[in-house]
Amino acid sequence: MKRLLLVVLCGGLGSGARYLLGGWIAQTLGAVFPFGTIAINAIGSFLIVVIMYLSLTANLIGPDLRLALTTGVMGGFTTYSTFNYESIALFQTGAWLLGGLNILVTVVLCLVTGGLGLVVARWIAGT
Repeated sequence: MKRLLLVVLCGGLGSGARYLLGGWIAQTLGAVFPFGTIAINAIGSFLIVVIMYLSLTANLIGPDLRLALTTGVMGGFTTYSTFNYESIALFQTGAWLLGGLNILVTVVLCLVTGGLGLVVARWIAGT
């Protein structure tokens, strides 16, 4: 029960952070292209690699905190379903180039930020 409560509470924190950051990015850059979703997924890709490495490889984060941060915070923060919906919505409006660009940028950027997360995690762990 304790672990479930951790996930639920931390998921709320992640969802709130996604809402605030996504809204701020949409206000700042406009809503024509899903910049907010891309940024959120890139940040989440970076952070989840850092968390998992520091937990599983460097043993700096315990199992309960890892669960709270990954399934909870990152689960609430990142948003594949929104990425999927926004891509389909762009295609439905005939914005094929923007839809394809959204998919390409998201996949490549998330892989790059995930790799950067691994580099940072190794640096933090001293490995």
